[in-house]
Amino acid sequence: MSNLLYFGDNAEGLRRLTEMQIVVELVYIDPPFGTSNEFLIDHHRANSVSASGLPAYSDRTQGDEYLEALASRLRAIRKIMAEQASIYVHIDTKMEHHVRLVMDEVFGARNFRNSIARVKCNPKNFDRHSYGNIKDTILFYSMSPGPVTWNPQLEPLSAEQLKRLYPKTDKGGRRFTTTPLHAPGQTANGPTGQPWRGLNPPPGRHWRYPPERLDELDALGMIHWSANGNPRKIRYADEAAGALPQDVWWYKDPQRPAYPTQKNAAMLERIIGTSSNPGDTVLDCYAGSGASLLQAARQGRRFIGMDNSPAARSVIERRLNDADVDYSLVSDSGICDGSPPN
Repeated sequence: MSNLLYFGDNAEGLRRLTEMQIVVELVYIDPPFGTSNEFLIDHHRANSVSASGLPAYSDRTQGDEYLEALASRLRAIRKIMAEQASIYVHIDTKMEHHVRLVMDEVFGARNFRNSIARVKCNPKNFDRHSYGNIKDTILFYSMSPGPVTWNPQLEPLSAEQLKRLYPKTDKGGRRFTTTPLHAPGQTANGPTGQPWRGLNPPPGRHWRYPPERLDELDALGMIHWSANGNPRKIRYADEAAGALPQDVWWYKDPQRPAYPTQKNAAMLERIIGTSSNPGDTVLDCYAGSGASLLQAARQGRRFIGMDNSPAARSVIERRLNDADVDYSLVSDSGICDGSPPN
């Protein structure tokens, strides 16, 4: 399947994907937030408070009407998701609790994975008798509670983290820490339950490695012996792969977006890299600026993008064409070529 774009009501676009029996491995959507704003765009700027410009999209729908419209799209999305697929729904803090209840209903509360707090901007100085809002939320759900596609994007350790996590230094100045050579569980028979160098594993535990492997580690200088003769495995800081990501992200949005509410490209790169594999299909049925589609293409994924805004179509097609990304258009007559000319 090629990359696909559908410009129109995404309810109809999702219905067509179901008819075409298309399956997607990852969904990222950044739907309207029910802000009651009109978002404008012109050749100078793209935001919600411009004094001039053409409408990019309207975010006037609110309350039960808003939630039901979103729920109907989520139900349609779920029909085309693969068993190990994930969905990320980007929403603001005012609507998070409402949308999370909808997500629980559509995907099941047991398939909730994370509520990710995303720091989106610099601190604010508005005097509103409330704390400054510098974050929004990404709700992360899966199709099932079992294994999902998961390629965590490790984060480099800071100098402070390295010092705290690797507090020791060897004679050459290499920073390291140590970990136990034993593990929970007693081995009744077998080498890992036997004494090594005259030492028994602690009660209720066994050696992590058989004696011959422990001898190899010791010969390689990978075992640290404490003053009282307790052996522990050495882990060097310069060999650390990085830290596992947590549920607070710092990804500020671009200062000069191509489209209102355009999201940080590195954040989208992280989501796509973590929850899909090369060759997978990524769906964004509120495509807006096309940022998620570009990141999917750059990481070797196929994409399906949808939006009903003429302004969004103009921005998406321009950005994809500038990046020389091939795609086809889904229209009333079927799929037709929409890729840039050679």
